[in-house]
Amino acid sequence: MKNILAEIIEQKKAIVSEAKMSLPLSDIKERVTPSGFRMSHKLRREEFSLIAECKLQSPSKGRLCASHTVTELARIYEDNGASVLSVHTDPHFLGKNDDLIAVRNATKLPIMRKDFIIDEYQIYEARMLGADAVLLIARILTPRQLLSYLYTAWGLGMDALIEVHDKDDLAAAQSTPAEFIGINNRNLTTFTTSIENTMTLIDKVDDKRTIISESGISSFDDVLRLREAGCNGILVGEGLVKANDIAEQTRLFSDAKIEKKQSA
Repeated sequence: MKNILAEIIEQKKAIVSEAKMSLPLSDIKERVTPSGFRMSHKLRREEFSLIAECKLQSPSKGRLCASHTVTELARIYEDNGASVLSVHTDPHFLGKNDDLIAVRNATKLPIMRKDFIIDEYQIYEARMLGADAVLLIARILTPRQLLSYLYTAWGLGMDALIEVHDKDDLAAAQSTPAEFIGINNRNLTTFTTSIENTMTLIDKVDDKRTIISESGISSFDDVLRLREAGCNGILVGEGLVKANDIAEQTRLFSDAKIEKKQSA
């Protein structure tokens, strides 16, 4: 079976190596100013949150959205209730660094850089590009890297969402003081998805964490089910960009907390 994650990581090593030669870390450090933990401030104020992903393509499904640019998606999300924006900068998703800069200039919401971070260089780079948070994938980092990169992000005033897929990933994440745990419903080896993965792992997450369910969320019923299970928020890309009306779908997913109150 094709291991998509392994292919992505091999290419990522080359991308990071080239970036370091083009712009050394020492130069980036001279350019960056800290963020203000904008994502955590935003999410702590909300009962339930939508992290809306500006996603144009999937390595397993190809092009997902050809009708909008990344910046147009970001504006739609911001105008229709999203709490945080997730911007891909990996080429497998048609992402690039310039997309994050463009979204930063076009919107006021906190932005998380969505990428496969394998080097602290990418965290400094994310802040230089305008990101307020980064995704750290437990599966591709050692426990020592996970902790070190978390502190690097915090040192830059950035939040970090630590992504897990199974109990081993979760154990690694919970060995750190991370506030945000993202349960990925997508198997990163095969890229198949099922929200049952969140249902399996959520009871193993300790109470002091904020739980975000990621991927495979395609309907309002999915959103409500995850909300009822105890998730504090969701990260959705394909479930928004493939909707017939992206704005309406964003409003619907953003209103899950309201629906819960009305049905209580």
